[in-house]
Amino acid sequence: MQLSSTRRGARLARLLAAQWLDERGVPFRCTTAHSAALIVAELAANAVRHCGNVGRDFRLRLTVSEAEPGRALRVEVTDARADKPLPTGVPRSPSDAEEESGRGLVLVDAVADRWGERVNDLVTKTLWAELKLPV
Repeated sequence: MQLSSTRRGARLARLLAAQWLDERGVPFRCTTAHSAALIVAELAANAVRHCGNVGRDFRLRLTVSEAEPGRALRVEVTDARADKPLPTGVPRSPSDAEEESGRGLVLVDAVADRWGERVNDLVTKTLWAELKLPV
């Protein structure tokens, strides 16, 4: 899905992901659906924050793998800011408790089973996260 790099686009990404999972047997109210929605929301918000200009949409891709040892959801958010890679190392909360941003990747790191970044070309990069799904 291609979405606008706006707060509305990020919210829509979260809602669409929850609906998509529900249609695949992961109900809205379960812990896994909440975790997946949090991951989508944080990765989409990151794309909006760093790419939120007119004409710089972001893409959301959701896939479910059926490989052993069980099902897993992969969330990918691609934006047009390959020139803004993630800082290296483990994400940390901002040192100032009053700061209103800077905790998204800390949350993704805490909730996802695995996550990372991939630079696709000179223009785009993808942040991805994987989450085990109930059997």
